[in-house]
Amino acid sequence: MISAVLFLVFNRPVPTQIVFSRIKRAKPPRLYISCDGPRQNNYLDHEKIEEVKDICKAIDWPCEVKTFYRICNYGAKIAVSSALTWFFANEEEGIILEDDCLPSDSFFRFCDEMLELHRDNERIYLISGYNKQQIWKNNDYDYFYSHLGGIWGWASWKRAWSKYDAEMSNLEYMIETNMFINLMGNRLGLMRQEQLIEAKKLISMGKIDAWDYQWGYTRHANQALSCVPSRSLIRNIGFGSDATHTTGEPDKVMQQELVFPLRLNLNINPDLKYDILFLTPTPPLFRVLPAIKRCFKKFSLCSHRYIKPLI
Repeated sequence: MISAVLFLVFNRPVPTQIVFSRIKRAKPPRLYISCDGPRQNNYLDHEKIEEVKDICKAIDWPCEVKTFYRICNYGAKIAVSSALTWFFANEEEGIILEDDCLPSDSFFRFCDEMLELHRDNERIYLISGYNKQQIWKNNDYDYFYSHLGGIWGWASWKRAWSKYDAEMSNLEYMIETNMFINLMGNRLGLMRQEQLIEAKKLISMGKIDAWDYQWGYTRHANQALSCVPSRSLIRNIGFGSDATHTTGEPDKVMQQELVFPLRLNLNINPDLKYDILFLTPTPPLFRVLPAIKRCFKKFSLCSHRYIKPLI
């Protein structure tokens, strides 16, 4: 590996251990670890955070390590964005992994190569490891470009993060001047501006604690693009009741490997069809199908057993 890695952790030892084992296998030369502090009067947080910190001490390869451990809890918006600012104050470019984003081995080399390839292209702000469609146009090249991308395992540069606007300060002006529609087209532009309007409202009301909508807004405000692998290199293993945002049904996208050398894509234009699918919610039928299948499986198993009647 060439690039430094920022590992964002909190209070989930199990996924942290799994993701950290993959980082250990990649052996980054510099590792930055950031952990938010325990929530007020939450003694379980204290215990789990200490366990997470112990996991991250198991560094058995030549590596420069820096830590940013908070005493108090700041929440995702401040904790993550300030960790990224700290990281890019020390690095010109690098890779970011959260404790629930499990990368394939290919992810690290893909980020290394794409960071180098696009280093001087100020149109590119984000290297994404996540492909929401699992596989997309894999026959022609190993990566493509998007207005969106995804931040479940990603990489970027100081030049891009320095533009981060936590308040989405010009959102209303961008909508008034039809910037989203001019940038992304009618359908996608309207979808994206409505999403960001709602996000800004909920963030300002304190109903969601987020940093990532603002990062997406920043890229749009600077007419920037993301580079996305044609095969997803990330699987999110953090869905569950203890997650901050991913509390619903588990994501079905699995991490895969790429074959090197990569097939270059010289067409640096966003794939609007991919982006529309990225923002389109999964139809309700497809969300309940897995549950229906599980019910049928249980019924099938029960039908082959003798069930004592209730009396």
